[in-house]
Amino acid sequence: MAGLSPNIRLRLSIMMFLQFFVWGAWCVTLATYLGTGLHFDGAAIGDAYSTLPWGAIVAPFFVGMIADRFFPAQIVLGVCHLLGAVVLYLVIGITTPQPFFWMMIVYALCYMPTLALVNAISFHQMSSPQNQFPAIRVFGTLGWIVAGILVGSLGIEQTAVPLQIAAGCSVLMGLFSFALPHTPPKALGRKVTVRDVLGLDALALLKDPSFAVFVIGSLLTCIPLGFYYAFANLFLNERGIANAAGKMTMGQMSEVFFMLVMPFFFVRLGVKKMLLFGMVAWCIRYLLFAFGNAGDLVVLYYLGILLHGICYDFFFVTGQIYVDNTAPKTIQASAQGFIGVITYGVGMMIGYTVAGRIVDYFREQAKPEAGSDPWKAIWLSPAAMAVVVMLLFALFFREKPAAAAEPPAEAEAAPAK
Repeated sequence: MAGLSPNIRLRLSIMMFLQFFVWGAWCVTLATYLGTGLHFDGAAIGDAYSTLPWGAIVAPFFVGMIADRFFPAQIVLGVCHLLGAVVLYLVIGITTPQPFFWMMIVYALCYMPTLALVNAISFHQMSSPQNQFPAIRVFGTLGWIVAGILVGSLGIEQTAVPLQIAAGCSVLMGLFSFALPHTPPKALGRKVTVRDVLGLDALALLKDPSFAVFVIGSLLTCIPLGFYYAFANLFLNERGIANAAGKMTMGQMSEVFFMLVMPFFFVRLGVKKMLLFGMVAWCIRYLLFAFGNAGDLVVLYYLGILLHGICYDFFFVTGQIYVDNTAPKTIQASAQGFIGVITYGVGMMIGYTVAGRIVDYFREQAKPEAGSDPWKAIWLSPAAMAVVVMLLFALFFREKPAAAAEPPAEAEAAPAK
């Protein structure tokens, strides 16, 4: 990693570790705490998770209109995390759905912009981001893994303690941010418009039928994704899986492995097949959850978790590569911002909301005295959605030869989930 001093490399690695430790400490187990500890229904749980996509939609405004123009990135990062710590501390005392939702909206507005800020701080220090960034970014995934193992091993998934841990780590991250390398505002003195921030220049790409199919397919695929992110931990805990949060970190371990082997598959399969493999993996994951059990078929649950590397890397990262290779150089940043708003913002917001309502519906229909199992029907629902989207994508998406290029550095910057 020539060009990065050991001191800067260490600080950036710690930054990534803390950044995703904060997120991983509370996000995975939130549904279990809300559903079991506070007795929220599925709709309220889905709404709580939908606050993150709202933050993802607003984050480009914050970063593009404020952080990029007026203040050094490391200062904005520190302030956001300190404010986020205060909000998380206040969230702990809330026990009813509507106030919880609005407070989590405030937290999402504090946290989601920091995902772009840590990348900006990293890239500013690097002479060759494509070669240097992955070794820094992997510490973010490690932070998520350590957080999950810690929370799971302590047996605190049904309590507010994970939120307390996240708040404490957010304070640490906020203070540490002020010691990060200086990263001046990149748009200082330059006019930045709403069109720039939302990546609206990328709308011209929708004239290409294949790109339009890709955007619609990405949006629709994110709807069934919300089921896993919001309800997998609650499901595993209700099934009696010990240390569920710790076991779910196998998904992030899988993510690291498949990130490393992606170039091998990318050259041989191309964009369309990679995206389809990602969609197929989501279908299989939900079927494994639907037909597994905590006894002799518990291995199906673990296989579903381990599929996360293919589910996430082959879909999200490959999609970012496709956008990068399809968009003209002058609007690549706008195109990435646009697809980010479509997937992490609009798509996931719809997904969390739909998931919560479907969970409630099948739980209300279930008759425990008759031995009926709502979770089987719950998981078959997103499996069916994913199959439909996959078939439509396979029929209508046409890959251009130029899309089969090597993964760019920007593709490595995707948030871990």
